Amino acid sequence: MNETTTKINLGGGNTKMEGYINIDILNFKEVDIVHDLSKGIPIEENSVDEIFSSHFLEHVEDMIFVMKEIYRVCKPGAIIKIKVPYFSSIGAFKDPTHKSFYTNKTFDYFDKLKTGVSIPNYELEVNFRVKKIQYIWSKKWLRFLPFKETFFMNYFWNIAKTMYVELEVIK
Repeated sequence: MNETTTKINLGGGNTKMEGYINIDILNFKEVDIVHDLSKGIPIEENSVDEIFSSHFLEHVEDMIFVMKEIYRVCKPGAIIKIKVPYFSSIGAFKDPTHKSFYTNKTFDYFDKLKTGVSIPNYELEVNFRVKKIQYIWSKKWLRFLPFKETFFMNYFWNIAKTMYVELEVIK
């Protein structure tokens, strides 16, 4: 039996990704489901295999609620692919509609193996494993800097402009 794979693009706007259900609050022609995601994800529990979100999470009022909704709709082992502005980039701060900022440790708060050990346990009722973190550099030549993911990114602005994170749903 060939089981169908459900993939959703949260806040995809006018970008249509082949094979993804595009959910957005705005009624662009590329949007499959027009919905305010701050009120939840209008998808059945444990039914999603993959979620993609590009430059959406920084705009939501309650990021923890959205992460709980992502967890609710995802099957065990589902992959979440997220792009957000990196906290020390001008892009994170210049947009007045941004509500939150993201570092390489932000998503650790949603990992039960790390909460209570290296970071506080806020009992967020979700469990994601960080599988990958990559950066999109503000200038192409910056990718050649040695130690860029430690020293330079911690002490200088605008080294990385975007952070790409992959999470795995643990249920």
